[in-house]
Amino acid sequence: MSDVLFDAPGPRAIARHRIYTVIAMIALLGVLAWVLWRLYDSGQFSYEKWEPLITPAYVRALLVEGLLTTLQMAVTAVLLATVFGLVFGVGKLADGAWIRWPSWLVVEFFRAVPVLLLMTLVFYSWGINRGSSGAYWSVVIALMLYNGAVLAEVFRAGIQAVPKGQSEAAYALGMSKSQVTMIILLPQAVKIMLPAIISQMVVALKDTSLGYAVAAPGLTEIGERIYRQFHNEIPTIFVVASLYIAANLVLTAIATWVQKKFVGEKKPLEVGMIGELDDARKP
Repeated sequence: MSDVLFDAPGPRAIARHRIYTVIAMIALLGVLAWVLWRLYDSGQFSYEKWEPLITPAYVRALLVEGLLTTLQMAVTAVLLATVFGLVFGVGKLADGAWIRWPSWLVVEFFRAVPVLLLMTLVFYSWGINRGSSGAYWSVVIALMLYNGAVLAEVFRAGIQAVPKGQSEAAYALGMSKSQVTMIILLPQAVKIMLPAIISQMVVALKDTSLGYAVAAPGLTEIGERIYRQFHNEIPTIFVVASLYIAANLVLTAIATWVQKKFVGEKKPLEVGMIGELDDARKP
């Protein structure tokens, strides 16, 4: 059987692909072994460098002061970004130009500005004199603005993805556009947007690491304090990266579960089903 874009590979092509795969795996394993040997040769696996990372006090600092604070910043930023995105996403669909164009300008501006620049701008214009809380909220506000602008496009696309027949039927009943959007379209669009919203939380969680530029609390800040004291940069980076990866895997699993639970998997129409639909349309 041939595909639309290319013919199905024959026995010789399949054999070549398997050989290429084995060669690539051997090359990757060789590079990994070389990197591990270089780290071992430079003493990065010595007990002195890893001992602080298994000390209960520092483990507690990484998990409680670091990881929990990072998750708190990410969750707060995403909740605020959801509200921000809902307001400006719906605003971009408004009939009035005095609402539509300012909403478009805000969304496009904050989508284009880098997150690190937003954090620095908020910190030096508002949070620099407010201590640790100022740095904390500088990160949250910057993540809210950037991720909110992204979610605004998600909301807009989700609302527009709802079949037009839904809105036409609501208009036929005499409902206003705001009623159609909030009562008819938005609840249906949430099912489409929910995985994207949760996936955006993964982006916000990773971007909290940029808070080191404004001395914000969190996982990166705790890791920085540890390796500055013990000069164990690489082991600390491994541990901090592992915590970020674990948190992102959990969020990805939640997103997958939510998609299956609330969205479901769309099954393609079979030939018999299409025939039944055609028969139902007949008078």
